[in-house]
Formats: sequence, structure tokens, C-alpha cells
Amino acid sequence: MRVVLVEPEIPANTGNVARTCAVTGAELHLVKPLGFSIDDRHLKRAGLDYWHQVKVFLHENFGSLLQEYPEGRFLYFSTRGRKLYTEIRYTEGDFLVFGKETAGLPDHILKANENHTLRLPMLPGRRSLNLSNSVAVVVFEALRQQGFPGMA
Repeated sequence: MRVVLVEPEIPANTGNVARTCAVTGAELHLVKPLGFSIDDRHLKRAGLDYWHQVKVFLHENFGSLLQEYPEGRFLYFSTRGRKLYTEIRYTEGDFLVFGKETAGLPDHILKANENHTLRLPMLPGRRSLNLSNSVAVVVFEALRQQGFPGMA
């Protein structure tokens, strides 16, 4: 499982996502520009002592990530997705792609990947869940479908 954060802005969210990745064995791919320094104390505090247990990859831009993994299956998460996140079968090597906190994923990415864009159900008139909460919900659904491999 691979979690991708495209241009994350809030260090605490990224730290919390790193913690989720650490306890599940998911890789964390960060796509620049980042809204913080990787050395940011808030980032480290949110991830606490989990950082050494996370495989973190840094990418200059989203295009470079796609080029590096041409055979990868990329699933995009947005409030504008037509399908629910529970309507697909996840696989071990999936890339779960989330956008930045203030704007989500860019329109050009969503338009090019409409059939692979998923959403979490929410009540009408609400903006969205916190980024780190959304990541946790999706990662654990993907792992549930796979029988929580390697987990106690």
C-alpha cells in the first residue's frame, strides 16, 4: 500500500499520516512543493517516534511520481469523486492519492482520472474530513479487504 500526499500544507496532518503508514506498513510518498520543511518540529511531533518505521519517498512533482511507477494503479480521493471508496477492490500495490488540505487535488488530475476518483460519503453541505482522517479511513478499508496482511 502506498499513500501519496500531493502538496501537503499542514505538518501535523502529514505527521499523523506518517503514523498511520508506520502502523500499517504503507509507504508514504510526498509530492512537492510541501507547505513545510521535512525537519519541521510540528511534523516530527505529530509522527512522534514513528518516523524511523516509515518508508518516505519525496517527489519533485506529480509527473515524476507517475514516471517512476508507470505500471502503478493510482486511485484518487476527492469530494468530487463519483464512486464511494468502498466500491472497488484494493490491491497491495495501489497508490492512494490525496490532495492538499485547502484545495484537494488539482482539477487537471481529477479530470484525467475521473474513473479512478473515489470519495468518502458525507452529509450534504459539509466541506470534508481532515486529511489524516481520510487517509486512515481509506488505508484501513484497503487493508480490511485484503485480510489485514501481516497484522495482529
